[in-house]
Amino acid sequence: MNETGLANSQTVRLLNNPLEVREQLIKLTNRTAGDAQEKAIGIVNEILNKVKADGDKALIEYTEAFDGFTPQPLQLDREALIEAWEKTPKPLQNALELAHSRIKDFHQKQIPADIKLKGCDGEILGRRWSPVQKAGIYIPGGRASYPSSVLMNAIPAAVAGVKEIVMVSPAGQDGKINTIVLAAAYLANVNKVFRIGGAQAIAALAFGTETVPRVDVISGPGNIYVTLAKKSVYGKVGIDSLAGPSEVLIIADHTAKSKQVAVDLLAQAEHDPLAATVLLTTEYSLAEAVISEIKHQLKDHPRSEICIKSLKDWSLIAVCENLDSCVELSNLFAPEHLELLVESPNQIVDKINNAGAIFIGEWSPEAVGDYLAGPNHTLPTSGTARFCGALCVETFMKSTSLIEFNETAFKNTYEAVIELARSEGLHSHSESIIIRTNQK
Repeated sequence: MNETGLANSQTVRLLNNPLEVREQLIKLTNRTAGDAQEKAIGIVNEILNKVKADGDKALIEYTEAFDGFTPQPLQLDREALIEAWEKTPKPLQNALELAHSRIKDFHQKQIPADIKLKGCDGEILGRRWSPVQKAGIYIPGGRASYPSSVLMNAIPAAVAGVKEIVMVSPAGQDGKINTIVLAAAYLANVNKVFRIGGAQAIAALAFGTETVPRVDVISGPGNIYVTLAKKSVYGKVGIDSLAGPSEVLIIADHTAKSKQVAVDLLAQAEHDPLAATVLLTTEYSLAEAVISEIKHQLKDHPRSEICIKSLKDWSLIAVCENLDSCVELSNLFAPEHLELLVESPNQIVDKINNAGAIFIGEWSPEAVGDYLAGPNHTLPTSGTARFCGALCVETFMKSTSLIEFNETAFKNTYEAVIELARSEGLHSHSESIIIRTNQK
């Protein structure tokens, strides 16, 4: 990295010391840990236990306390979804339909193939894929509405063949869920919609209540309470991932345009005060220009308060001596979203080992991936791209092994099975083989 000293900005941190940059990147991956999380764990466990014990009664009480309205009924009828779709302006209907089509087309290519093969002795071995019966999707409310999250969660479940898709989403104090969110649920053929959110909604999906069906898999992002609830119920039910606050890392060289870089960073910062935004660049002049442009674009920004909080606490701009250094640091951070705004992006794509999604070139801003590119926007965060990937069709499926030995295959392998069973001290395992050999 360059040795030129860089003054810290009031809006973002500007660094060039390699060790300090690495330390800051590691800190960013741990931005949800701490006392707040420890406190939230206790609250979440209390909520889970109460919903498990009291069912709908607990859901109503928590919704009254946290969301400010009485959810009676808990479930919206189909007519509410139809009405929401009909109220949606035609241009937005068209946009939702385009997104739905592109997302569905991409996910249909993900359906895993069954395996059936014949072994050397004629035995039949295989793996069969099948969908779960019921899937629950959590759609956040709060600072913004997320119809895109409805599509990104419901469509893979439907493509997988899930028979019943159940959506939970917190309503406002008027008891209403955002109209466009409901329109997306209509378009995606969601079967049931409930006006509940938070850890209590996850509990309802995991355990079931008088009204909310118990599901097999829960997917969808949420706040720290939702995430901790998903973590707690995992094992009773499957989950997609433990999503943290959103993040973007941009690698940029001399060809990058400061206005594009700045707006792409802000597009992530406006999600959440905990969102992380990182720029790794080879150009000192670009780093300065981006900081200036961010300040300019924040003027009259409708979500400036959220952006500024995110940028001050969880942003970083680092000037690196070459693109290889940028790639190394990016792989260390393992970003949810990675943008390559460089002259020859395809020359470094294969060097990226850890990223949820890679956006290649200036015509691929992260926003196209959020809405309609096709690949799923539910991605690993907080460094977990080192070992997991995007939500997909397989999230809502499970595989079953198929084993059909014939007599020849059995006779050619039984001695090895006996030896292995005895080595583990499992008497009846070996006996189950010996009995079939007529050796006893």
